[in-house]
Amino acid sequence: MSIEINHSVLGTLRWRKSTHSGDGTQCVEAAFLQGATLLRDSKLEASPVQVFAPESWTALLDELKSL
Repeated sequence: MSIEINHSVLGTLRWRKSTHSGDGTQCVEAAFLQGATLLRDSKLEASPVQVFAPESWTALLDELKSL
């Protein structure tokens, strides 16, 4: 499955910072779109964005919860 994101909209999205970011040195934030979840480094707004399809996002969260 391929998901295309128009990068001009990234600044308009509501990004949510992880509550598990701790001391601020390892922070991630996510934005949610219909059909995709975006993840980036919260310290660098211009950082690369990882795009997850719904089933991939769920699998990632399940994996992280099992650690």
